[in-house]
Amino acid sequence: MAEAVRKENKMGYMPVKPLLISMSLPMMISMMVQALYNVVDSIFVAQISEDALTAVTLAFPLQNLMIAVASGTGVGINALLSRALGEKNYKTSDAAANNGLFLTLMNTVVFFLIGIFLSDFFITSQTDAPVIRAYGDTYLSIVLCCSIGLFFQITFERLLQATGLTLYSMLSQGTGAIINIIMDPILIFGYFGLPAMGVAGAAYATVLGQCIGSLIGLTLNVKKNSEIRLKLASILKPQTEIIRSIYAVGVPSILMMSIGSVMTYLMNRILIVFSTTAAAVFGVYFKLQSFFFMPIFGLNNGLIPILAFNYGAKKKDRIKHTLRFAITLAVCVMLFGSLLFELLPSVLLGMFNASPEMIRIGVPALRIICLSFPLAGASIVMGSIFQAFSESIYSLIISVARQLVVLIPIAWLLSRIGDVTDVWWAFPISEIASFCLSLYFFRGLYRTTVSKL
Repeated sequence: MAEAVRKENKMGYMPVKPLLISMSLPMMISMMVQALYNVVDSIFVAQISEDALTAVTLAFPLQNLMIAVASGTGVGINALLSRALGEKNYKTSDAAANNGLFLTLMNTVVFFLIGIFLSDFFITSQTDAPVIRAYGDTYLSIVLCCSIGLFFQITFERLLQATGLTLYSMLSQGTGAIINIIMDPILIFGYFGLPAMGVAGAAYATVLGQCIGSLIGLTLNVKKNSEIRLKLASILKPQTEIIRSIYAVGVPSILMMSIGSVMTYLMNRILIVFSTTAAAVFGVYFKLQSFFFMPIFGLNNGLIPILAFNYGAKKKDRIKHTLRFAITLAVCVMLFGSLLFELLPSVLLGMFNASPEMIRIGVPALRIICLSFPLAGASIVMGSIFQAFSESIYSLIISVARQLVVLIPIAWLLSRIGDVTDVWWAFPISEIASFCLSLYFFRGLYRTTVSKL
């Protein structure tokens, strides 16, 4: 009976447009909820003080590194599992799921140790302001030492996505985010008889939401995901060859996303020379842009298993039509984001209790950076084919070029002019370079791989 269930998967026969919508829309909605909780989290922290908001901004690169490791490992699991299902190789698909959970457990241990020994050092390397250092160390040590919820939540979501159960994935992530949003004000300000914990409360709310999301993800995979078999004995007996296959895709993805951590760290260092407010503006921008980038990543997460499955099944036309539709959707979403940033920058900044100085710095920042949003959307979708076809090295090259080779040097050079407004132009310049490189690699891989199916 179980094998009969496995033989039919909607990724191989459902019409492309409804398939992509059904796979991606739940993920896009859950990513929107995720973006909402990121924004709400910062809005509440900003009510404490601008120093608290700056501290969370300075903590973000290491927090993002943790997310990069979890998500990159998930991409590797997702690609191997989906391709194995497309080939009807169920032994490999089960091995991918169980070995993925082993890797998730190991990653949790690593970041627990980082939280204990390196959180204060990391914050101190960016600022010597005592209040910001204290806030940053408190927040960062909690989210790193209690990272078990984040790692398992992301992995369980990837297992659901890889088998086409994206609605359940949305339920896991969305519930965790909603718990975070509800608990933020309660723990930060001390409602319902609980002590006011300030920045620590924001961190605990985040961790609590992640843990609940991971428990929901576990339950859904055990009860509803009939295409994989999770066994404790298999999780505790890792297979070297499967792990190597997961990280053949996962490591480039981890490195690609980790580059974002390096970029934000270096940008913080560049901007804080002007003022802590400039660094806070950069943090606010990152929260706001997630409303548009996160849905595109959700689209991407729904797109990758479709591409991987149909690559394994050798269905060229389905790959081509899916990509074309996905790029159109991504550009439309990002055009809307650009329009909103151009027309309402003061309103957006005002949500973060922005001071007049933050408004002065932030309005031109948002209007300049958003010019590159449509190109970024197209580049992200083109990058999905690299991950789906186990060619993530191309994504890594593009990410290094955009964020380190182009963005940071140009931002540093513009900062030498002396006006912080000039620094923001580094973002659209780097995105143009990224788009050109993405298009070059995409056309090459499509010609050598997809066209020959």
